[in-house]
Amino acid sequence: MAELKALTPLGGYEPQLDRFDGLTIREVTDRALASLAARMGREADCAAAARAFLGTDLPAPARWTAAGDFTAWWMAPDQWMVDADCAGHTLLTAEVKTAVGEAGSVTEQTDGWCRFDLEGPRCFDVLERLCQLDLRAGSAGDAQRCALEHVGVFLLCREPGQSYAVLGPRSSAGSLHHALVTAAASVL
Repeated sequence: MAELKALTPLGGYEPQLDRFDGLTIREVTDRALASLAARMGREADCAAAARAFLGTDLPAPARWTAAGDFTAWWMAPDQWMVDADCAGHTLLTAEVKTAVGEAGSVTEQTDGWCRFDLEGPRCFDVLERLCQLDLRAGSAGDAQRCALEHVGVFLLCREPGQSYAVLGPRSSAGSLHHALVTAAASVL
């Protein structure tokens, strides 16, 4: 029997790690993702079921929340992305669907996205060159949809100026990584 090994969004066998003076860019590959959309007329039921499952309320617009194993961020009206560690939640989509039942629609998203975590005191220097957001006015818990370079992404602020997650389409992983590394090399 063939022994298959999954490739990262950047095409490697191990996640890419880039280190600069004051900044680390890390490809994150160990997260499961599921989108959740409340069905029309069932918004309150979906929110209550999701709260019971996640251990926290679904986030408000332009925000993310975390509790226990789960992180969730707002994507659009009555629509969120749910994130958890792959090792403990390989079947995250099924778990979320079981929790919300007919009150919500849930779709598998894990292999459709790539994620890069930026950490270090030089985050502002790099991100300000790539997106139009006023990051210095932001706060922990912000979840902004924006264009980074030319790719539509979600930018999650974990700690202002110190820690961010960039999530974009898996098909654009190479372009996102190139933009992040090129901007870092130009300013650091």
